[in-house]
Amino acid sequence: MAKSPNRQVALLVTTIASFLTPFTVSAIAIALPSIGDELKMNAIMLGWVATAFLIAGGVLVVPIGKIADIYGRKRIFIYGMFTYTAASILLALSNSAAMLISLRVLQGIGGAMIFSTVIAILTSAFPPKERGRVLGINAAVTYAGLSLGPFVGGLLTHYLSWRSIFWVNALLGLLTIALIFWKFEGEWAEAKGEKFDIAGSIIYALMLIAIMYGLTILPQILGAGLIIAGILGIVAFVKWENRVKHPVLDMSLFRNNTLFALSNLAALINYSATFAVAFLLSLYLQYIKGLTPQIAGLVLVAAPLMQVIFSPFAGRLSDKIEPGIVASAGMALTVIGLILFAFLRAATSLWLIVASLVILGLGFAFFAAPNTNAVMGSVDKKSYGVASAVLSTMRQTGMMLSMGIVMVLFAIYIGRVQITPEYYAPFLKSVNIAFIIFAVLCFGGIFASLARGKVR
Repeated sequence: MAKSPNRQVALLVTTIASFLTPFTVSAIAIALPSIGDELKMNAIMLGWVATAFLIAGGVLVVPIGKIADIYGRKRIFIYGMFTYTAASILLALSNSAAMLISLRVLQGIGGAMIFSTVIAILTSAFPPKERGRVLGINAAVTYAGLSLGPFVGGLLTHYLSWRSIFWVNALLGLLTIALIFWKFEGEWAEAKGEKFDIAGSIIYALMLIAIMYGLTILPQILGAGLIIAGILGIVAFVKWENRVKHPVLDMSLFRNNTLFALSNLAALINYSATFAVAFLLSLYLQYIKGLTPQIAGLVLVAAPLMQVIFSPFAGRLSDKIEPGIVASAGMALTVIGLILFAFLRAATSLWLIVASLVILGLGFAFFAAPNTNAVMGSVDKKSYGVASAVLSTMRQTGMMLSMGIVMVLFAIYIGRVQITPEYYAPFLKSVNIAFIIFAVLCFGGIFASLARGKVR
């Protein structure tokens, strides 16, 4: 291993990178109606703007995490920043729905390189006693991206166009790349010399693509068939990984480490229950409430603002008491927020929506950083990249499941049409059902979180 970098530089570079992806996700969520109008995209296609990014990231993040452990986390992080920034520039120039969605796949590939290395770099650079603090700071910056995304995205969309969101994203990417080459020294590759499991990576990618794409085309028969094929792929993947000397994903991390397994399950459930909230509320506020992108963005700031304020505190708290206890309390608060949204109506007060978002934001703040602390604290150094990548996969897969649930409901209640006034009633019904499903999921997640055991 090369000399260690200045820890504060590592923190600065990784947290700026962590700001980028959530900023884009939340900014684009607020711009979706404008994108749909300009590129003539229906409700299902608008869902693909988010879903294409998630599929690419989810499929690649674990194999890339293993590559980072072998060849260097900083190296893969740099490749990710270049790919993500180049995709952002091209997205700003998109002139069709197909081009936009295809480039979101490229951006997702860059995102996978970033997701699989950021937490691993931080965990490598800082000692265990400071881990909760820096993960809390990283979470706060991530949520700052989520907070500023709707507001800045709304302003940019209202006064310039949705394309300007990608130009801003590209500028931030170029700034991060400049910082990397100017100040960021050192490298980590604790699994150096291990052979990369190509066959296992291919099986992993195909099984996830089958499951994720299958979810997006339900209730079609092909969708169900792909999901079944993906489940069979999981069985084949586990068998293969148990046979090879250097697996892309060490099954013992799950088999012999209950804390790791249940912490990742809790993350999967939490993201499955919460990711589509911003997507649904963005459409609701602009279609049903008739708000401008600018005002809708201001409303949506409430949840991530709570995350920015309270994530560092929750991270520090998880250094002092069991992370699982803090995360479980956060999951319970999230359930309350989701239940309130299940009663959303056309006449619902904006103040009630903001209050519900505040509760949801508090819940996620007290879940995310402590849960990440629990995951990273349950493995040894040579597995940091893979552990970080598995957690990212849970996040990406959870986001995909969240969007999959919404797209299935849209297909059932709205169909492949643009959301116009005659479809507002079925749209609102699908929103209510989605929040009921999310609340039930998150309630079950409380028990997975509580059952994980102790880090210390």
